Amino acid sequence: MAYDIKLAKLVNGDLVLGKWSADGKTINDPAQLQTIPTQQGVQMLILPYGYPFEQEIGGELSTEHVLYEYKKCPEELKSKYLEAATNLTLSTPGDLRNIQNLGGGNLSGLLKK
Repeated sequence: MAYDIKLAKLVNGDLVLGKWSADGKTINDPAQLQTIPTQQGVQMLILPYGYPFEQEIGGELSTEHVLYEYKKCPEELKSKYLEAATNLTLSTPGDLRNIQNLGGGNLSGLLKK
């Protein structure tokens, strides 16, 4: 199932990433996006919107609280959001080529018996 994942700034200044409903009235499973300055530049941290009281991404926000909706959301950010929201690791076609190189194309050697 494809989700319409968007990045928005709320009226309180928070950056939110989430799955927008089909009618555009709610943001489901919102995550707060925080930037952390480092010596190498800036890192981005994805947290549940209810953090620290909620440890998992869930809930919903009304889009009435959206001040600004970004036109584009980077694909890498969407992938990281989906990984955080589902606790699954998403692979890319490049990752699959690396797996074939490890096992010579035979994945049975990577499985535990």
